[in-house]
Amino acid sequence: MLWAFISLPVGTAFAQTNAAATPPSMDSVLDDARKQIDSVQKGIKGEVSDAELTRLRGIAQDVQATAEDAATKLEPQVTSVTARLTELGKPAEGAPEAADVAEQRKQLEKNRVALDAQVKLARLLSVEAEQAATQISAMRRAGFQARLGERTNSLVSRRFWSDLSKDLPFDSMRLRAISAEIQAGVRGTSGATWAGLIAAMAALMLLRKWAGSRMLKLSATRVPAGRLRRSLHALVLVVLSSITPVIVALLIYAGLRANPALSDPTAAFLFGLCGALGFGGYVAGLGSSLLSPDRSSWRLPTISDDLAARLRWFPLNMAIIMVLIWTVERISVLANLSLSTTVAINCVLGLAEVLILMYALARSNILKRHVSVDPENPAPPPPFWLSALAVIAWGVLIVSLVCLLAGYVALGGFLVKQAGWTLVVLASTYLFGVVIDDAFMTLRSATREAEDGQAPALASPKARDQAAVVLSGLGRMLLVMLALMLLLAPFGEGPGDLLQRVDFLHNGIALGAISIRPASVLQALLMLAVGVMAIKLLKRWLTERYLPTTSLDAGMRVSATTLFGYAGLVAVVSFALSAVGIGLERVAWVASALSVGIGFGLQAVVQNFVSGLILLAERPVKVGDWVALGGVEGDIRRINVRATEIQMGDRSTVIVPNSEFITKTVRNVTHTNPIGLVSFKLPMPLETDPEVVRDLIKGAFIEHPDVLETPAPNVQLDSIDGRSIIFNASGFVASPRVAYGIKSQILFEVLKRLRDAGMTLSAPQTMILTDSQERLAAASLGVPAAVPTPMAAAPAPSSPT
Repeated sequence: MLWAFISLPVGTAFAQTNAAATPPSMDSVLDDARKQIDSVQKGIKGEVSDAELTRLRGIAQDVQATAEDAATKLEPQVTSVTARLTELGKPAEGAPEAADVAEQRKQLEKNRVALDAQVKLARLLSVEAEQAATQISAMRRAGFQARLGERTNSLVSRRFWSDLSKDLPFDSMRLRAISAEIQAGVRGTSGATWAGLIAAMAALMLLRKWAGSRMLKLSATRVPAGRLRRSLHALVLVVLSSITPVIVALLIYAGLRANPALSDPTAAFLFGLCGALGFGGYVAGLGSSLLSPDRSSWRLPTISDDLAARLRWFPLNMAIIMVLIWTVERISVLANLSLSTTVAINCVLGLAEVLILMYALARSNILKRHVSVDPENPAPPPPFWLSALAVIAWGVLIVSLVCLLAGYVALGGFLVKQAGWTLVVLASTYLFGVVIDDAFMTLRSATREAEDGQAPALASPKARDQAAVVLSGLGRMLLVMLALMLLLAPFGEGPGDLLQRVDFLHNGIALGAISIRPASVLQALLMLAVGVMAIKLLKRWLTERYLPTTSLDAGMRVSATTLFGYAGLVAVVSFALSAVGIGLERVAWVASALSVGIGFGLQAVVQNFVSGLILLAERPVKVGDWVALGGVEGDIRRINVRATEIQMGDRSTVIVPNSEFITKTVRNVTHTNPIGLVSFKLPMPLETDPEVVRDLIKGAFIEHPDVLETPAPNVQLDSIDGRSIIFNASGFVASPRVAYGIKSQILFEVLKRLRDAGMTLSAPQTMILTDSQERLAAASLGVPAAVPTPMAAAPAPSSPT
């Protein structure tokens, strides 16, 4: 009993802890989502501020993500319960069923109905949340367009300054209240804490300086030579310039948050200010890295040193103006400043940004004209798109200046802020595009150097070049699409909405019964790449290591390696489709569609493909065979899926469809008995001793080292033609490929032996007509006879030649 009393509080606390740690049930999650979406639908009725619309849209997007996640988690449970019910089957009619089986079926059916209802509710909440978010975005766009058309008192009018003088004292009191709250937060934090924070900030500055010099050294020594050194160094400078002010601001924010007297709205403003300072550091670092006024050799864009030096002030001032504009907008909401004060501050900051941009454009144009008229260093004319962009920039700045002075502060401020934002996006796109292109081009150069150094390569240089160019193009295309989204964000949905939509893609895109998810697609692509690489390695291992140890000939080795490659590729593609969610049973409709195409246009392709498989399996011809087909004769160098490559005697290549080897007569010289035949006929005079000639020719065959002993060479008397005796000599060599050369050598040897023996070959018989015989032949043909010449009148020789 004592132990029970002692352990009771501990057990109760443990149970409470477990209950608190237990995740909420799906019903409670969906109920909370229903309440949130109902509150959003009620909140968008009536006049709602833009800040409230932004908050409600965030709630709707969160509800949509929660509902989609819940539906995704519930669908496997529904599938599992349905499969178990299918295994139980339907009860037999008229037959009794066991009580436990009936109870289990009843419970499973109840669970299936409940899970199916939860899935439908989650889908419904997702649709309602998406509709609410779309409606809120439309309301924000309509409000934005209405605000742009509003007109206030002009900055140069007397009424504007009179209204400002009336509202300024009250606004000063509100600003002093916020300042007093921040000062209280500073005083409420101990001095030791501030000392530690200041020491951390000093260490951070030293680390920033050391990191910059260190990265410069690493870029110059470790990065391969080329543009990648400069682009990577510029990217590192931008990152360091962005991170440093964020960390410093977060340290100060941590010191202020140590005092609980700071209110939540003020704390939220200060935390947002940390991000704004990081953006300002990014803008300053981006401009400094692209201009690079102190290191012209590391400059990425092709601008002159004078222009870079004259514009070195521009990035920092632009960053300060952008941070001030963000800060004033948030302070106006936080302190609830009057309209006249807000308009005055926005107008002053807008005019400052307009003047900075105009001054930078004017200095750039002046320096360009100065360089272009310099006879010693003439500059090429700028491209058309750059000139058009400068004209558009001047037009936007002039319109924004007129609007700010005329009282359309919202429109003028929007135009000038959009001009600055466009400049930042374009500069960022240029930098990251150069980094992407330089990285892939440097990787291509590195793989070429590795191949030149006898390093193993898995692909040909041309394939690697093409892959590098394609990947670089895809990367820059995605970068341009992102830049367009960021440029169009102020006119519609912002980057947060776009990121939220991208986050929804993890649930997949439904195409009928198939759900394609980005993660599954990436997994399938990775599996496909790894599988193809593994097939290449295994084919190389088969060709170079395993197959040479077997008794297979060279042609069979090539056929086996090719068949293995085809089978492996089919298996890898099947696994990749399964990873995406497309099973082989779902490819039936593709096969049905292809059957129609095969009947019309793909019949020849399929016929050649099947013929190629038959050639590799039955091997009527193989790689290395000497074949003759339809006037084409040569060596088979490769049997592909569709066609076979035959190399002719002149080293040219003929591409023959595989079906030709199946449907037509093919002469395979080296198919079964790869020995060659050397055969020729010799005419000898009738008075020649045939036995002497036979022994002489046969001796030439026997004494040649490349003539086979079995079958033995043979010399036969073929025929007696007029005044000649025809001898037919034949012998066999190791291969038909060397038969022609050995035949030439034996003929040289036979002619030499005949000449040494004083024998001559029989000359062909010819008939020479005399003058009278020529006239008689011409008359029989009905043509006039030629006038005899001294050559024609010459006496005929006494013996035929």
